[in-house]
Amino acid sequence: MDRMKRNVVLLAGCQALMMSANSLLLATSALVGSRLAVDATLATLPLAMQFLATMLTTFPASFLMARIGRRGGFMVGSLLGLAGAGLAAYAIVAHSFALFVGAAVLFGAHNGFGTFYRFAASDTATPDYRPTAISYVMAGGVVAAFVGPNLANWTSDWLGSAQFAGSFLALLGIYVVSLIAVLFIDIPRAVRHEAAASARPLGTIARQSVFVVAALAAALGYGVMNLVMVASPLAMHNHAHPFSDTAFVIQWHVFAMFAPSFFTGHLIKRFGVLNMLIAGAVLNAACVVVNLSGTSVLHFWSALFLLGVGWNFLFVGGTTLLTEAYREEEKAKTQALNDFLMYTSITLTSFTAGALQHRYGWEVVNLGVVPLIVLVLGAVIWLLLRRRALSFREA
Repeated sequence: MDRMKRNVVLLAGCQALMMSANSLLLATSALVGSRLAVDATLATLPLAMQFLATMLTTFPASFLMARIGRRGGFMVGSLLGLAGAGLAAYAIVAHSFALFVGAAVLFGAHNGFGTFYRFAASDTATPDYRPTAISYVMAGGVVAAFVGPNLANWTSDWLGSAQFAGSFLALLGIYVVSLIAVLFIDIPRAVRHEAAASARPLGTIARQSVFVVAALAAALGYGVMNLVMVASPLAMHNHAHPFSDTAFVIQWHVFAMFAPSFFTGHLIKRFGVLNMLIAGAVLNAACVVVNLSGTSVLHFWSALFLLGVGWNFLFVGGTTLLTEAYREEEKAKTQALNDFLMYTSITLTSFTAGALQHRYGWEVVNLGVVPLIVLVLGAVIWLLLRRRALSFREA
């Protein structure tokens, strides 16, 4: 196997391992937080701090990789993950909420480095092989859907009464394998390009209607998904569903998030990006309707499956629409602003999910995302009608 294909395979494997760990965290963190925190409304604080740490680590990780290379940066990320897994297991055994939050910060920092796996896989591939490389990386989400939640379920009682401590010990194995894989990655240093003098100010770019709609679709679409997803394990626990059912629901939710990526691009080409964004918002609304109609395992499963597919359409569609908002020399700062807004939404919804679920219940959690869905849907329809009117005048 030549160097390019070996790099792609290794990076795809690292991506799959990272996402498997993340799906385990999604299935367990809120439940662990609710047991360790003095105030149950803080149950989702660890997840919120994880997403916040990812947001704050992304740019430093990029700058560090520019100095020491991709392999060195990914090694640092793997070590952060190892430290987080060890600290999380100890925190559960010691019944320390503060230490568990600290472990979540380390997980988030690890993910800040891991977000560059997909970019590194694309960078190391030739143009004709790049679509295949990206597909391999996307496949990591499908693998993670089955590995993470099942691993959490199988290992939850390893240490007896310290439930889920064994799950975080199992993460040590995942991060060790990831670190070993990183050692064999061989990617030349990327050449950094300065922005051209013709680049427009970021404020000018952000005021474009296409940027506003794209950013709303990605940020609020992710926010809706995250709020409902993070609260779901707590809601299932409150309705007396065993953790095995929770793991099953999260497993298929993660599968629904990533499996459509293999054909979403084709659907966008056939039906148009704005129509796919509308479809994503409608699927999110359908998720709310199902969640409000009952609390059986089937209700949770079907609702989160719809939520996963809806997120995929909004995320991929929003990313596609964003490419219309910038020139080549404006790409870096425009994408950075979009991701900053997206991670802000993820962090805020992670902070609020636990409080909403504990104080007001599952119905309020779902009703709370309705205004966000309506805002996205309204913005996309507005842009669609505006473009049709402009096309009609030009004709």
